[in-house]
Amino acid sequence: MKADILAIGVHPDDVELGCSGTLINEIKNGKKVAILDLTQGELGTRGTIETRYTEAANAAMIMGVQARENLKMRDGFFRNDEAHQLQLISAIRKYQPNVVIGNILRDRHPDHGRAGNLISESCFLAGLAKIETVDEHGKTQARWRPSYVLQYMQDWYHEPDFMVDISDVFEQRMQAILAYTTQFHTNELSLEGPQTYISKPGFLDSVIARARLFGKRIGVEYAEGFLSEKKLGIRNLDALIQNET
Repeated sequence: MKADILAIGVHPDDVELGCSGTLINEIKNGKKVAILDLTQGELGTRGTIETRYTEAANAAMIMGVQARENLKMRDGFFRNDEAHQLQLISAIRKYQPNVVIGNILRDRHPDHGRAGNLISESCFLAGLAKIETVDEHGKTQARWRPSYVLQYMQDWYHEPDFMVDISDVFEQRMQAILAYTTQFHTNELSLEGPQTYISKPGFLDSVIARARLFGKRIGVEYAEGFLSEKKLGIRNLDALIQNET
């Protein structure tokens, strides 16, 4: 299928944490959205590959995305090299998105930054006709370069280039995040077993606090922040949010 937006995360749950509110907004506006998970999150302390697939499917259903697939790169050990670029280029050409939203270029988790650079470079290379790839049926794929490549915020704070109002879909966004019951503090049972940086109650508090912070900065209740490697433009001033004075 052709997607208007392709959201990419190195781990299942990255997309939900980083840009699920924006994706839900776009889906409600009639856009086709697909999600690409690069790894199965197999190095995560909590949960299993099987539970991560179940959680990812549940989150996708909550968001209403049209497609979700996993490229099964090695969690923690994938590289931004030719083999992985070709794998991702093939996926980009398959979905032919106008917009790609992916991992940040530098973050606390080394996988995030490595994936962000892999995504950025692969989006550019996907537009070169002399790089040949084939689809799952062995047919040669046409070149395709997304118009925009955006990065969503993860652990470290980066000053966003723009912010998106997600106030109307914030509860749905949180439901998508909480679909990852093995990863986050969803109830008292979450306190059983080994605890991680993201399984403690305070982690979700920080996720909500950041959405409130970005929302406050643009005069709404909740927002998500994004970075772009190229300058963005708007068609008219009606696209600007009218802050209260």
